[in-house]
Amino acid sequence: MGSSLVVLFVCLVFLLVSLPRVLAQQTFFDVTKYGGVGDGITENVKAFTDAWTVACQNNGGGVVLFPPGVYLLSPLVLNGKCKGPIGVQIEGTLLARVEKEYSVDIDHWITFKYVDNFVINGGGSLNGQGPSAWPYNDCKKNPHCKRLPGSLRLDYVTNARINHITSINSKNFHIGLFASHDITISSINISAPANSPNTDGIHLGLSQNIQILDAAIATGDDCISFSTGTNNVNISGVQCGPGHGISIGSLGKIVGDNVSFVDIRNCTFFGTQNGVRIKTWAPSEPGIVSHITFEQIQVDQVENPVIIDQQYCPSRTCDPEVYSRVQIEEVQFSNIWGTSITQNVVNLKCSKTTPCQKIGLNDINLTYSGREGPGQSTCSNAHVRISGRQNPPACTGKDKALG
Repeated sequence: MGSSLVVLFVCLVFLLVSLPRVLAQQTFFDVTKYGGVGDGITENVKAFTDAWTVACQNNGGGVVLFPPGVYLLSPLVLNGKCKGPIGVQIEGTLLARVEKEYSVDIDHWITFKYVDNFVINGGGSLNGQGPSAWPYNDCKKNPHCKRLPGSLRLDYVTNARINHITSINSKNFHIGLFASHDITISSINISAPANSPNTDGIHLGLSQNIQILDAAIATGDDCISFSTGTNNVNISGVQCGPGHGISIGSLGKIVGDNVSFVDIRNCTFFGTQNGVRIKTWAPSEPGIVSHITFEQIQVDQVENPVIIDQQYCPSRTCDPEVYSRVQIEEVQFSNIWGTSITQNVVNLKCSKTTPCQKIGLNDINLTYSGREGPGQSTCSNAHVRISGRQNPPACTGKDKALG
């Protein structure tokens, strides 16, 4: 009896000590108390900024609340160095402006910088109003084009969670992470039409220890894309389509481009341009892609289910005698099944000067039903290890696997 009372006393003391901190973390700062109006017409940058500043400087942290409503917002940057955990709870809709944004070279709509211990959630949405800007995206033709703003950027953010939000019709990338680490993105929806330009769902750069879980992404570009310096990434439960698939790269624009230790598992692709893809520029600077796993992947009517493309150059004619210098090694394609809309269902087009090393194909079952005949696999300049079922046969015809 005495020991039980001691345990109860210790628990009560712990609860009393912890309670102020818990309550402080859940202190809400409603934007409507700072002049915010959810009528879809009134500008809310000042209200958001003022609520954020007070929450950030509150001892113990706080949560900026957008209650139900439509909140018009111009581009803004919110900085951290807060006195406690901080969050943004979006229960309504944040609405981007349409007037003349396409004429300004600005790469963000809502940006958070230097924030630690951060949460974005609430079940609401971000509407980037992309259709107003997409016609002005001429970057494939114009090297001096204006950059359109992505919807949500996290720069130098640590220990953050983004969950239970929806991003609609971003003008550019929906969610971008730059120089951030220990981030979990889960239970989100991203939506844009298949013909919307550069509307990548989630773009990762110079970021580490990232988890993307249980996301539905329909967009006009890559569902998830990786740029240099991105390492230790776990992706699971992503539904992609329409879109360009999940792409590591394009890499090789700068010396030392690297992506490593990426696990992509239990994902599905429906009607996408690609399934799982690694792409590097040709010509390119030296770099490395290593320790990549694609496993438990289902594809349905996908154009290029499995592809390594080391001569990537979408806006010009490639010189077949110019090669990528990015080294791709230790890549596993395992248990990938479904249907392709092109005959070449596995295409490993590696660099002649820097061949792919230690590429694994394990239990591949991809079918193509077309006039040309059954599906095919091609490998060029690739050291391939084959195990398990191979449908179609791995690396048939004149392009043989090396090693």
